[in-house]
Amino acid sequence: MASAAFEEIVETFEFLEDWEDRYRHVIELGKAFPALDTAFQVPAFKVEGCASQVWLRPIVEGQGPAARFGFEGSSDAMIVRGLIAILHALYAGLTTAEVLQVDAPAELGRLGLNEHLSSQRSNGVRAMVERIRKVAAEA
Repeated sequence: MASAAFEEIVETFEFLEDWEDRYRHVIELGKAFPALDTAFQVPAFKVEGCASQVWLRPIVEGQGPAARFGFEGSSDAMIVRGLIAILHALYAGLTTAEVLQVDAPAELGRLGLNEHLSSQRSNGVRAMVERIRKVAAEA
């Protein structure tokens, strides 16, 4: 169920054998990800449970299960911005019903992130996924 953009990230990770290269790639993804306007870096969009400051601003176009899901996001930590970019590749453009069907731990597991992120970063990713799923369920 992963998007073409996410599959491209998976392919790049498979090509990069060394975790340090993968880590650098995540940072590059974060640098390339469009910054969230500071006007939206407010408590309403802040994701609790992350060691770094994280904001996700959902963008849902349409209504009901056929509504298209997307989001903008930012963090004060470059690696976390990269993780936001990966989640964006995983979810953006899906319908809200499809978002709820994504097995994020399994998809992210394909990148080997589980073994290489600190427990705080892993908790942050889980918190971001929970926020995304909550918004999709409410749409």
